[in-house]
Amino acid sequence: MRIRRPDRSGTLCPTAVLTLLLALFASLGVAHATETTPTGLDRGFNRLYDLDFPGAQKEFQTWELANPENAMGPVGQAAGILFSEFNRLGVLEAQFYENDSVFAKRQKYQADAEQKVLFEQQLSRAEALGRARLSKDPRDLDALLGMTLASGLRADYAALIEKRNLSSLHYTKEASAWADQLLAAHPTCYDGHLAGGISRYIIGSMAAPVRWLLRMGGVSGDKDRGIAELQSTATKGRLLAPFARILLAIAYVREKDKPRARELLLALQKDFPNNHLFPRELARLENPTSR
Repeated sequence: MRIRRPDRSGTLCPTAVLTLLLALFASLGVAHATETTPTGLDRGFNRLYDLDFPGAQKEFQTWELANPENAMGPVGQAAGILFSEFNRLGVLEAQFYENDSVFAKRQKYQADAEQKVLFEQQLSRAEALGRARLSKDPRDLDALLGMTLASGLRADYAALIEKRNLSSLHYTKEASAWADQLLAAHPTCYDGHLAGGISRYIIGSMAAPVRWLLRMGGVSGDKDRGIAELQSTATKGRLLAPFARILLAIAYVREKDKPRARELLLALQKDFPNNHLFPRELARLENPTSR
């Protein structure tokens, strides 16, 4: 039986992606939980948010050399590859899907074959490193976070480049399951709330019959809870706080809450002045006919 409506509804709009990606990706380990000095991972993700992809990859590669057994190194590089492809293909120009029909009409893109191979290699390496660490310590923070983000990045690639919605839904479920394990072991790893937050919000926005069908498949939705989880990451997260703010801005645009969407976009524009997406979206928010 083919269930069409869930595929077209926006269920898979940036999840951790990816989502932007991202996302896109909190802490770098238990020892770093209260660390305030930025690390290479922090700097790498900040460069991604500012669309400095070569600079981000340099930071990730340098960090990985110092932490060769940590899954977060290759995960960071995979995120850099994905968002560089998003930028090249123009995917980022269409991220502010204000309704489900816009998302349903998105195009399928032709990805760079070499970059796709590199993306898959980095994620496979991250998953191998993550599983190796989890075999020694099932509560390993970086391993659980790395597995969460690896599944989220695969979901974003499948949905936003290849338009493979069912595959993306599968990876989205994986990301949420890993995030649940992460938060059960480390409740203060607030970046872990992002994967479930965006999934719950978007699925909770769908029509009741569709939510029922998805729930039968093991995917549940709750708009209010999803928003609360995104707000938690946005205010208390580390690597993923800016990404959560982006996703919240999308949610507020969809909910017709212009003041809160504007507030977030203005702050993002100030923090990441080289990212042309934020002023563009602000202009569109003020003048919807320019879309």
